[in-house]
Amino acid sequence: MLSCKDVTRLISESMDRSLPLRKRIGVRFHLLICQFCARYERQLALIRETVRHLLAAEDAPGGPLGEPLSEAAKEQIRRSLRNP
Repeated sequence: MLSCKDVTRLISESMDRSLPLRKRIGVRFHLLICQFCARYERQLALIRETVRHLLAAEDAPGGPLGEPLSEAAKEQIRRSLRNP
């Protein structure tokens, strides 16, 4: 049985790459019985989606955040999302 610490690490990893079948099954089973890890998964997905929307809005003309981010700042955010 996976611990919460293991599951939170695997949830983060699964957002960047596909996990082996055995680990995916272990995570899914854990999420069925642990409301806290299930909530963590939902929150992490929401954070990633929000950042993606903000980046897309920033790339649009007259983005909602006022002064646009520099290309270096955008690249740093992209790298952070790929390598949490």
